[in-house]
Amino acid sequence: MQNEQQHNAPMPTRHRNTASLIHTSAPHFAAAHSKGLMALYARPLAGRNAEIRSARGKTRIVTDFVRCSYLGLDNHPVIAAGAMAALLDYGTLHWSCARTRLNFAALGTLEEALSDLFDARVITYTTVLAANMSALPLIASGALTDGVKPVMVFDRLAHATLAFNKPVVAEETDVRTIAHNDLAALEEICEAHPCVAYICDGVYSMGGNAPIAELLELQRRYGLFLYIDDAHGVSIFGEKGAGFARSQMPGGLGERTIIAASLGKGFGASGGILMLGTAPQEEVFRRFAIAHAFSASINVAAIGAAMASQRLHRTDELRQRQQRLAANIALFDELVPTAQSGSTLPIRTVFIGDELAAINAARRVLVAGSYVSAIFFPTVSSGRAGLRVCPTADHTVDEIRALAVAIDKALEL
Repeated sequence: MQNEQQHNAPMPTRHRNTASLIHTSAPHFAAAHSKGLMALYARPLAGRNAEIRSARGKTRIVTDFVRCSYLGLDNHPVIAAGAMAALLDYGTLHWSCARTRLNFAALGTLEEALSDLFDARVITYTTVLAANMSALPLIASGALTDGVKPVMVFDRLAHATLAFNKPVVAEETDVRTIAHNDLAALEEICEAHPCVAYICDGVYSMGGNAPIAELLELQRRYGLFLYIDDAHGVSIFGEKGAGFARSQMPGGLGERTIIAASLGKGFGASGGILMLGTAPQEEVFRRFAIAHAFSASINVAAIGAAMASQRLHRTDELRQRQQRLAANIALFDELVPTAQSGSTLPIRTVFIGDELAAINAARRVLVAGSYVSAIFFPTVSSGRAGLRVCPTADHTVDEIRALAVAIDKALEL
């Protein structure tokens, strides 16, 4: 009887299959490495140029369309100077201490400044990965939803730093995965359960975005808890760069919305943040989030860089860079049609299909002088390989035109 009960017991849901992932993608990683497309070491030059060093020690200069510094702030002299000034002022780079014990005074000043800039209660983290690892288990526990553990619903295309947490979250509550932007499926779950949390990206790393207005309507109707990773949307949208998601939410975030964002990428510094809506939420995070209780803060140089960037975000230079980015995106769309053409988002993917064909195309583009990402499983689904291109505010018209020519020639072969 016992054996029969064990035999008939439902199998636990699998949320990770790392061995299969490695087996499927290893040949394509090997091919990309052999073509000199991955794990490159480089030195940044002016604008979007970089000097790449080969395994044999030779160097060459290429125009980089891989980095996600959409506003071109990652080598802004004011931000670099802010990092150096903070380091000299404090005389140390890093404190090896959990944040529940000791924090740099400058970090408190930075979090206050970012809270004012984004009209939220902001907590900083070393990375967006650390922010996501801190937030999702707390949400799953019910600590933010009056003790009721929500059904945790992940968008199928949610970033890897979100999806990676599914097994941990599943120890607390029910975990579901729905098709990309499937609002009908999400509403069905909301109708069937009293407490639901939806985990998604604001701007997706391979293009596209979450339907923020529609999600807010589901929140209004069902009390849906929203956790939005807007790492790719921050700085490039909003009068002060609050991001794709936050700029569509006038007023406070309230009790049922948390936004994660990057202090790298468009912001041009280093680290990640959470934008929270209430003081009780902030207290929970500062006491129980794993990156607070068991890890350290961003380092002093990163604090100084972020302080400089948040000051820049309050100037007209932000708007000017946002406008240059929009113009460069439009130029790329004119020259290279993609599924994302016409979108104001900064990511373009050129679909090829076959993984080795995409890797070879990226190699031909690199030989022509431009560096783009060859994307293949697990970054995208098998058979959906292609090229990922990130136009930025600092690319010149000539650089974008040269890339377009290189892509056209690469796809002809």
